[in-house]
Amino acid sequence: MADEDRPDLEDMTVQELLTEMKDISEVIVDLAYASLMYNSRAMASKVNELEDEMEELKYAMRVKALLAARTKEDARELSGILQIASAADRISHAAGEIVDLLDVPPEKRPFITNLINESDEKIRMVRVSQGSDMAGNTIAKLGVEANTGMKIIAMKNRYGWIYDPDDDVKIRAGDDLIVRGTEDGGNRLADFASGRIPWEFDEEASDE
Repeated sequence: MADEDRPDLEDMTVQELLTEMKDISEVIVDLAYASLMYNSRAMASKVNELEDEMEELKYAMRVKALLAARTKEDARELSGILQIASAADRISHAAGEIVDLLDVPPEKRPFITNLINESDEKIRMVRVSQGSDMAGNTIAKLGVEANTGMKIIAMKNRYGWIYDPDDDVKIRAGDDLIVRGTEDGGNRLADFASGRIPWEFDEEASDE
């Protein structure tokens, strides 16, 4: 959920707060690793922003829990929710520690790239070419994750970086996509993005 679309923390329900924390915890680690791979201070700055945002969400969650607990049974149920919130918060702090490694010269941290390359899921960047069918279509219409297995965790267009882009964001030629997924999926997406193979639109999407 974009910051401008999100209601005030005081107006959010416990479920909405948890959902927001879950969404942040899913993207923040990917961004942290990507910031090291591409030596990007801009991505690292976004990780720090998300870390601060997570702190605010955790505080709001604690306030909600204190106001809602009226019996021992309530307290037991809410303690489990607070444990989940604390786990998400620890993930964000870990991501903050990862981006601190940007202060280490790139040649002294090759182990980061090696770790990522050895994992089942890869983080990579692909550029959308002028001849790609992806250009001019939204993420939703393309169904990027469904068709390639690759999740777009960030993208850079002519206006700057967009992190965890919404489905209605339009992809244009020249955009750089930071994606996470399998090596085969990444290769497939790279073929689509370069225009080497035509995009396989769903029938419903092509009828729109």
